[in-house]
Amino acid sequence: MTGTLNIDIQKTKKSRVSEQDINDVPFGKCFSDHMFVAEYADGKWTKAQIMPYEDVPMSYGTSVFHYGQAIFEGMKAYKNEQGEVSLFRPLENFKRFNISAQRMAMPDVPEELFMAGLMDLIRLDSAWVPASETGSLYIRPFMISTDEAIGVKISDSYKFVIITCPAGKYYSDPIRVLVETNFYRAVKGGVGYVKAAGNYGRSLYPTKLAQQKGYQQVIWTDSETSSYFEESGTMNVMFVIGDKLLTPAVSDTILDGVTRKSVLALARDWGMTVEERKVSIKEVFEAIDKGNLKEVFGCGTAATIAHIVGIGYNGKDYDLPPVADRKFSTKVDETLRNIRKGKAEDKFNWMMKVM
Repeated sequence: MTGTLNIDIQKTKKSRVSEQDINDVPFGKCFSDHMFVAEYADGKWTKAQIMPYEDVPMSYGTSVFHYGQAIFEGMKAYKNEQGEVSLFRPLENFKRFNISAQRMAMPDVPEELFMAGLMDLIRLDSAWVPASETGSLYIRPFMISTDEAIGVKISDSYKFVIITCPAGKYYSDPIRVLVETNFYRAVKGGVGYVKAAGNYGRSLYPTKLAQQKGYQQVIWTDSETSSYFEESGTMNVMFVIGDKLLTPAVSDTILDGVTRKSVLALARDWGMTVEERKVSIKEVFEAIDKGNLKEVFGCGTAATIAHIVGIGYNGKDYDLPPVADRKFSTKVDETLRNIRKGKAEDKFNWMMKVM
């Protein structure tokens, strides 16, 4: 698609928004009125349209079901006290979406298609954006292969879709995590740095086992030595040891999170020492023993900041400092929320106004 993008908009005959308390719905289970859809075939994107949210009939032979060419993004829209709706760093998600597409041998989505479809969809469904302090509209752009064929090959056709759902806090309480050294989220040379659907499918069984032991999530370790922390569940993980903020450096096994980037930018702006490098299990538990570990938290689009208050490792549980004593991550959480809600200066120009 080139030039001005023409999107065919088909509005729903009756909005469902009045049937929902959008400030109190389970995460990811209540979908907004409309969806954006575009199709790829013969080397080009066509049929860009916004239509009422609906189920999509597909052949059981569709290639995505068999070979896993599926990628997605997670992003959010926010409403301020004046009723204005803005997106948080959407171009970062757009760029990462195409990084995922390239790794999974899928076509790039043009910026015009991604952003125009996104903006028009959010404008149309702006009534679905919660106005509550911790509420947002979660946005899920995704792409799947759609060839009706079960031969192992790169698909020739694809569908790009954006759906949305009102959301509150992902984790209502602080979490306890288990250090995972038997199963691995990602391997060197693999797809750990992209948002491929299979990354999440492979994480479910180890997480289930951890939950059966009383933990809410796992902390993944590197597949080569099981000695270094990588991510926590579906989030980047960060440690405050002494007066330093430590986080694993991005690599081909670690996702370059948008929230991660934002937390690091705030920390540096506040004059905090930040180290992006390998973070070993040994140094973290030594810091716990010495009383130098101040905070551990996960960060991501869905959770924003998820306080980790306990870590299980080698059959032993370690209690971490209480949330009430966590100055840095609490300040980060509040600052990000205020920027997104228009209550604080957006000095980094992270917010993009929709309407």
